[in-house]
Amino acid sequence: MPTAFAGVETQLWLWMIAMIRPGADFVADPVFGSRAVPVQLRLVVALAIGIPALSAAPFVLPQGGVVSVAGVLLVVGEVLTGLALGFAVQIGFSSAMIAGEVIGNAMGLGFAGMMDPITGAPTPALSQFMSLIATFLFLAIGGHLQLAAIVVESYKALPPGEAWLGAKSIQGLTLFGGDLFAAGLAIALPVGFALILVQLVMAMLARSAPSMNLFSVGLPATLLAGLVLLAIAAPSIGDGITASIQRGLATARQLALG
Repeated sequence: MPTAFAGVETQLWLWMIAMIRPGADFVADPVFGSRAVPVQLRLVVALAIGIPALSAAPFVLPQGGVVSVAGVLLVVGEVLTGLALGFAVQIGFSSAMIAGEVIGNAMGLGFAGMMDPITGAPTPALSQFMSLIATFLFLAIGGHLQLAAIVVESYKALPPGEAWLGAKSIQGLTLFGGDLFAAGLAIALPVGFALILVQLVMAMLARSAPSMNLFSVGLPATLLAGLVLLAIAAPSIGDGITASIQRGLATARQLALG
């Protein structure tokens, strides 16, 4: 920080540029982008990450400042890079919600919805439960620290003013988005397949005893089986969610390396 007021404006512009990429990353990030996280906290953390990262990268403020053409392109590149890093992690994180929706529909809990504090949209109750598990696992494996390290590393390969993702990086991010549904189904496979077998048994009972009220018998049986299967398959589900989150972090690291 300069001792005189002559360089204060330039220093403030540098701080603002340092906050753009981490701030854009936090907007798309699954944990820091939650509505439960105050905006003031995001700004403080973005500034704490951006200042040392920007100081380690070769950067010169454009002649016309941020309001010039070069400055606008610089801001756009920073925003797009930050959003891409956060979105890659969000894709790996969202597989848990897809798995919860698949299992919830198989259990008959598709009608039970809750307000998701992360997205603010109504989601099935079991998807909300899986999202909370994914959040705990993300913090347990140090995903927030890895994400901060990825943002800092991105300044070396993609310095401000040259932060434009190549076609190969965009293609890799798009292909990883296609793997989201496959990862969600793989997480839900142990419980979902067993619940399908339970529903087949209920269908056979309905055919053999047409007078039986299948709804009053099948729904409690499916719910009980689903809860028991969730408890049994909890280690497998946790490993699947952790692997999906780590793939998201790995994709973000590849984007950060240009």
